[in-house]
Amino acid sequence: MSKTVQAARIRAGNGFIAALDQSGGSTPKALRLYGIPDDRYATEAEMFDLVHAMRARIAQAPAFTGDKVIGAILFEMTMDREIGGKPSVRYLWEERGVVPFLKVDKGLAETANGVRLMKPMPDLDALLARGAAAGIFGTKMRSVIDAADATGIAANVDQQFEVARQILGHGLVPIIEPEVTISIPDKAAAEDMLHDALRARLDTLPEGDEVMLKLTLPEVANLYADLVEHPRVLRVVALSGGYSRDEANERLAQNRGVIASFSRALTEGLSADQSDDAFNATLTSSIDSIRSASMAG
Repeated sequence: MSKTVQAARIRAGNGFIAALDQSGGSTPKALRLYGIPDDRYATEAEMFDLVHAMRARIAQAPAFTGDKVIGAILFEMTMDREIGGKPSVRYLWEERGVVPFLKVDKGLAETANGVRLMKPMPDLDALLARGAAAGIFGTKMRSVIDAADATGIAANVDQQFEVARQILGHGLVPIIEPEVTISIPDKAAAEDMLHDALRARLDTLPEGDEVMLKLTLPEVANLYADLVEHPRVLRVVALSGGYSRDEANERLAQNRGVIASFSRALTEGLSADQSDDAFNATLTSSIDSIRSASMAG
């Protein structure tokens, strides 16, 4: 796999990045939204079999190709499984033209100073080496901001960039994701603090290093415009964060140069019980609307 070709696809591709990385904590909700209740499985292994079947169905749908979906973020178990008779990473790139990313965080620590940092990742180097060997292009790691607390936001961004440097050391491109919770009353103030913290840390990265940013759709349109243009930023993508697809698309279209990296908003309306024709039609409509919003900004 050519990293240069993949980087060009991410930098300039006219599409968005699909987030197919639901983990143990978020998988039951994702399955319920997909029409599979909790009583349909008895073990974690059965649960992950069901969610992998959902992801594989999405990845093999006619509309899920690199001219619309330029990248996909995978859960570790998805990387280790097959889609369409090939290892998932190879299937995405070789058959669909979709650049593969890997979720590497292990969940969130308890709240302190208005933020939830990432839990320790003692096995990260081994996972990064395995991902690189499998053909992964980049990684994603999520932490959360629940208040406009300058101390907490600084700690959050510091942790993200510390781990990002570790990821860059393996030749992978990190997606830095300090999510601002959409329901907090001081969301706009938190986003101003986050912008300044991100800008300061980006300015410290060595020449030649590039990261990506995955950010909550801001209250002030184009708040992150200077980060979109920053020489250390390969691409800025937006999470849907709990907004409906329509609202997420509307907000996204107002932010120039930012593309989507949606999870729940991408799968909205899909059901395990749909016929292939109905499933593919629903997913095509979703993909086309998200791509249009990504290109509108």
